Amino acid sequence: MFQAQLPLISRLGYGPHTMSLRPLFVTQIYESSLAEAAGFDAFNAELEEAVEMLAAEDRAGQAWCKANAYGGYTSYASLDDLPQRATVFSHLKTRLDRHAKAYAQALNLDLGARRLKLDSLWVNLLKPGAGHSGHIHPHSVLSGTVYVRTPPGAGALKLEDPRLPLMMAAPPRLAEAPEAERSFVYLQPQPGTILMWESWLRHEVPANAAKTPRISISFNYGWR
Repeated sequence: MFQAQLPLISRLGYGPHTMSLRPLFVTQIYESSLAEAAGFDAFNAELEEAVEMLAAEDRAGQAWCKANAYGGYTSYASLDDLPQRATVFSHLKTRLDRHAKAYAQALNLDLGARRLKLDSLWVNLLKPGAGHSGHIHPHSVLSGTVYVRTPPGAGALKLEDPRLPLMMAAPPRLAEAPEAERSFVYLQPQPGTILMWESWLRHEVPANAAKTPRISISFNYGWR
């Protein structure tokens, strides 16, 4: 699990001069895992079964995926009631609510009298060779994904430096640059991994190079 923290100030000495670097406006990615809880294997298997059931039975979702050249199945455009539709998704929501609360506190978000509410929850089954192009999640505060099945070769989560469109004539980063200073960072999740980010962060899923589908469940939290 990635837990590195940037120092408040890094001091560098060059000859007679001393300079300091102060990292500001840092993009914090939240990472945790459902696999740490008791009974995870049975819970994850139930999630996997529920996703495959939806993929087989959701005709509207299948039609949307076909019309939009989605390589597999997603319930994103067809079902908006998964926590009410199946108990396992309701249990997942309960767990995600706790993680979203912890993330909001870590980000020092001032929610006032309102709170973060799960606005949407949808499943994704990416077939071999399929990916998801770069995008953001408008109208949300926090977004994320829980990973259910990640076979060898399954696509990582690719995160893009939000400053990239503003860099204009800037040179590229060195190949050996620290993770926090790269233009793109790839996170390779395992079953049970929870990744969350602020919804304005651009991200994508490279093509699934595995021989079997990659299964995940994505979500958005709004300020309500």
